[in-house]
Amino acid sequence: MLNIPAAESTAWHGRLNLGFARHGERTALVDRQVCMPLAIQRPFYPEGPQVCHALVLHPPGGLVGGDRLEVNIDLQNESEVLITTPAAGKWYRSERAAQQFTHMHIARDAHLEWLPQESIVFDNARAYQQLHVELASGATWLGWDITRFGRSASGEQFRSGHWRSQTEIWRADEPLWIDRQQLSGGSRLLDHAYGLAGQPVMATLVWIGRAVTPAVVDRARELWPTLADAGEAGVTRLPLGLLCRYRGPSSSAARQWFTAVWDLLRHEYRGRPAQAPRIWST
Repeated sequence: MLNIPAAESTAWHGRLNLGFARHGERTALVDRQVCMPLAIQRPFYPEGPQVCHALVLHPPGGLVGGDRLEVNIDLQNESEVLITTPAAGKWYRSERAAQQFTHMHIARDAHLEWLPQESIVFDNARAYQQLHVELASGATWLGWDITRFGRSASGEQFRSGHWRSQTEIWRADEPLWIDRQQLSGGSRLLDHAYGLAGQPVMATLVWIGRAVTPAVVDRARELWPTLADAGEAGVTRLPLGLLCRYRGPSSSAARQWFTAVWDLLRHEYRGRPAQAPRIWST
């Protein structure tokens, strides 16, 4: 019999394996393997059969020390998928690290949109997240990450704990974009101009797989709402993509801008408008 210490027995080790394939004009969920507490809702098609929308569920609502979640997503040739979450993710305070690993393989000419709702890192949380994407020839990926440090609505700040994030996107053993970030609670990065500059929200949107024109970069910048208290935004043209960064007080402002950029990229490279998942309006 396996002897599991009491502290470890209370941790969740969840896994979700998803496979999508294109059959004619329809993208279908053809494989799912679920290990709770992760799950997936039945796919839906608000845009028609070509684009499959999927909702990843995590019923506990957040991660605590010792938790480990793993999501593996495989898209076969020419499939088109949008994946989101029903609510904000939470990293709770703990003396041990919680971990989340996401692995994606996107086959030839397939397209994946990874659009989770925001994450909230509680004071004294210890969070580690890693996202790894493998793109085949002609494949594209659009993803965003919106993170709030501390429950700022209730006055909480991120004064202790640690957060670390690593994103890697590769094609044929060549890195297309690698981003490693970390932030310790109470560090100078929270308040300094080269860090968060006193703002609680940091967000990143990345489009990878095809080069963008300078005109698209200019239009993405013009989409940023010019509100005095909305925060700061920046756009960078990558060799094979587009990078948008935000820091400020409002996760909703970040998502509003990201959604507009997503719509721009959809029109430019997919030939259709962005279709927000129904769960976002509830």
